[in-house]
Amino acid sequence: MRSGGDRRAACAAERSAQVSPVQPGGDPPTGHRRRVRVVPGGPVLVEGPIEVVGPDGTPTTCDRFVVALCTCGGTRIPPLCDSSHRRRRPRRDG
Repeated sequence: MRSGGDRRAACAAERSAQVSPVQPGGDPPTGHRRRVRVVPGGPVLVEGPIEVVGPDGTPTTCDRFVVALCTCGGTRIPPLCDSSHRRRRPRRDG
């Protein structure tokens, strides 16, 4: 499993190595739907490639095939998830 810094570096490397089929502000190609999955107590998983625009207007582009977006607010690499939610909540069995 990659650490948060490794994940961000991988996204940055992929950004420079690949051209996304979705242009910023554009729509996916016709007939293609993005799948978004909400993980209870965890991140939102989005089929990539994606571009997320932060509240300050800063874009974060990731060309991975699945991107985990933080929902707990504890990540050190916003908006990407670094699994901080696992340390914040006790695990429930059952």
